[in-house]
Amino acid sequence: QVQLVESGGGLVQPGGSLRLSCAASGSIFTINAMGWYRRAPGKQRELVAAISSGNSTSYADYVKGRFTISRDNAKNTVYLQMNSLKPEDTAVYYCNAFARGLSSRWERDYWGQGTQVTVSS
Repeated sequence: QVQLVESGGGLVQPGGSLRLSCAASGSIFTINAMGWYRRAPGKQRELVAAISSGNSTSYADYVKGRFTISRDNAKNTVYLQMNSLKPEDTAVYYCNAFARGLSSRWERDYWGQGTQVTVSS
């Protein structure tokens, strides 16, 4: 009902920047919160940043001051601007949306397929 497609990952040197995008499509009734998670090799998935439908934001401590989450509700798209990237930011980044499909009665979590971010010299 709701599909999420990420883009913008890749290889970047330490100190560099990347911008991730995630577009929601399909039979969407409403999208509430959206966010970005990541899973590094050998680690559990963790929340990176989240943004509410009213544009309130929250960040994991390890990305505060370096990453910025934003959204364009008209395009059903969420972005993650990542600056001052470090090797420890290397992970697969997943987009998340708490949304309701047209044929659903309730909101639920939807996930993108993930995009690889590698920070290395």
